[in-house]
Amino acid sequence: MSSDAPGDHGPPGQPPPLGEGEAEDLLRCICFKTGPPRTVGVELEWLIHHRDQPSVPVPHHRLDAAAALLRALPLSAALTFEPGGQLELSSRPADSLMACIDATAADLTAVRDALDRVGLAPAGLGVDPWHPPRRLLHEPRYDAMEVSFDRSGPAGRAMMCTTASVQVCLDAGEEEPGPLGYGRRWQLSHLLGAVLVAVFANSPFQYGRPTPWRSTRQSLWAGLDPWRSLAPPGHLPPRDAWAAHVLDTPVMCIRDDDGPWAVPDGLTFRDWIRTCAPRPPVRSDLDYHISTLFPPVRPRGHLELRMIDAQHGADGWLVPLAVTTALFDDPEAAETVYRTVKPLAETAGPGPAPRNPLWESAARDGLTDPELRAAATSCFALALEALPRMGATTAVQEAVADFNDRFVARGRCPADDLPELLALDSAGGSDHHFEGPRS
Repeated sequence: MSSDAPGDHGPPGQPPPLGEGEAEDLLRCICFKTGPPRTVGVELEWLIHHRDQPSVPVPHHRLDAAAALLRALPLSAALTFEPGGQLELSSRPADSLMACIDATAADLTAVRDALDRVGLAPAGLGVDPWHPPRRLLHEPRYDAMEVSFDRSGPAGRAMMCTTASVQVCLDAGEEEPGPLGYGRRWQLSHLLGAVLVAVFANSPFQYGRPTPWRSTRQSLWAGLDPWRSLAPPGHLPPRDAWAAHVLDTPVMCIRDDDGPWAVPDGLTFRDWIRTCAPRPPVRSDLDYHISTLFPPVRPRGHLELRMIDAQHGADGWLVPLAVTTALFDDPEAAETVYRTVKPLAETAGPGPAPRNPLWESAARDGLTDPELRAAATSCFALALEALPRMGATTAVQEAVADFNDRFVARGRCPADDLPELLALDSAGGSDHHFEGPRS
């Protein structure tokens, strides 16, 4: 989330107030920037644990020292930290899948080496399986976020401080209809997204105990508050749906240079425009408001797919990146996968993701759900056919094939391996420390 916060912490200067019609026009223009899909990016979040004792909390001063060490590295990606000390690497937009993978892999090698020198390691897990939320970053944004989320229960603090993900960023698509059109890609993302939740579910523990979920992380996002983590309703065209959703979602906070940020209760951005209280909103307030919305797919010119748990294994992250990119950006795969997942809309029903039966089953049951398993099997077959056409190396293709053989073909997901891995790490008997068993 730290990379979601644009600009400085205070309110803008004195630009003109934002009108309701102007806000609607801006949202329609900036949310789906269309063109031939040709860029890809990835944002990787990691929990930071002791290399040899991952179940022991890392002291704040050691995390601070590690952060200073990592900030000195010459990385291609942007490096930020989440409220609980999670590390986030946000790649630059790349013009191909392999360019994105190569740049990110080089950055991760440098990060792992630096952490290893101080006895720490990045942990690829969707939710910290041992430690309760502990907020280390005390900034106005996170102070306000905590107040806002606390109104709805404990999920917000847990999400802020104990979760990690693989976020795949892809072009919105083409203006014209078809398999690469932005309308089709928007629909695909909300159906395929549930399959990705189930396939890569990797967070069945919290506070040292098993939960009812294979992706506890996804259950936390779904439980944030009544609005903030929802997808827009599906009965409107994508641009209209997103514009209405942004304006009709309550404002999380109102920035202020002179004191704590206000955290209004139930004030939508549309109402803020109309009332101009406590001050008139301006364009940068709209941009900031968007950064406080956390739907499974967020359109910000490109599409941010936010539903994938962090993956254990030194190269576990590249499998969801490669599979998702292949299914969206290879025209042949995109056409076939849409037909494959379209029937899932009946299971999803009219409710928005992630609070509908399809997404709930994906997070709870993973690939033990027969419908999701069948869809995942087809999706991986399509991705494996598309990756050579996209220039993926043999190593990337083999990583995807190994994941398919180990999990998808057996109706399993990474969460199903975690009880064994947790037992090994807790006993100090593992040599992978959630960097994962290599295929």
